[in-house]
Amino acid sequence: MNVDEMLKAMTPEIHAALKRAVEIGKWPDGRRLSPGQREICMEAVITYDLRNLTEEQRVGYIDRGSKADGELCDDDAATSILKWADQ
Repeated sequence: MNVDEMLKAMTPEIHAALKRAVEIGKWPDGRRLSPGQREICMEAVITYDLRNLTEEQRVGYIDRGSKADGELCDDDAATSILKWADQ
């Protein structure tokens, strides 16, 4: 099974379990994730989010809000978007 097939087969429940494992550093049965497992799980969660969720629902989303005149609260006009995975 390649990565694309695995991500297509990933259910919201599996996504939530992987996300939780990354957050606490343990599998649901209590075993610790190795650094390699944590990295792979994090990559799977981010890629799943990118393909299946809106920007506001994704891991790492920061709501910058807006000022009364509609201008973004972020003062830096040259803000760049950090991309974790190719679309």
